[in-house]
Amino acid sequence: MWLARGRSGQQSNRASTRTPGWWTSSWRAISVGLCLAIATVMVATPFLIAPARAQLQTTGASGLPLPRFVSLKSDKVNVRIGPGQDYDVSWIFVRAGWPVEIVQEFENWRKIRDTDGSEGWVFHSLLSGRRTALVTPWIKAGEAPIRADAEIESAVAAYLEPRVVAEVAECQGDWCRVEGKGYSGWIKQEQLWGVYPGEAFEGN
Repeated sequence: MWLARGRSGQQSNRASTRTPGWWTSSWRAISVGLCLAIATVMVATPFLIAPARAQLQTTGASGLPLPRFVSLKSDKVNVRIGPGQDYDVSWIFVRAGWPVEIVQEFENWRKIRDTDGSEGWVFHSLLSGRRTALVTPWIKAGEAPIRADAEIESAVAAYLEPRVVAEVAECQGDWCRVEGKGYSGWIKQEQLWGVYPGEAFEGN
């Protein structure tokens, strides 16, 4: 459970002063110029920040990118509070193929995050590069259509319920081809947890 901590602050009173008329006119001119300069910086700021956001991905000790999505290799995976066998087990995964996100690496340990935002450490051999994803885990009811082709007008091949684990065979940015028992087809990337927005890859 996440605890939100409030931060108290104090208000400061600013004394006002009176100035001669000529100084008031000059001050207004300066104020207008200052406001224009601030507005220019505010407009330019998103363009300055955008490249930095595109470079948020780093490289871990393994030489692989961080963060990245993987899946669980075993039906029983201990998630510990720290990177080592001496750390207590925080919780246990009990399903192979479940998608998780690696957010940090330390030697042979990987800090993972699940779909609920919980984080912990897992030994690297318990993780697989096989890509899987959860279908619409943020909703409780409803079905996501799986289409025959990567087009919204394409025929529906199947419907998947929330939190179904699907194997992701490939992604083309907006669409991903998923497979499972009794179904195969394309789904909008935005309906999956386990694939980054705009991510493209082929093969699994």
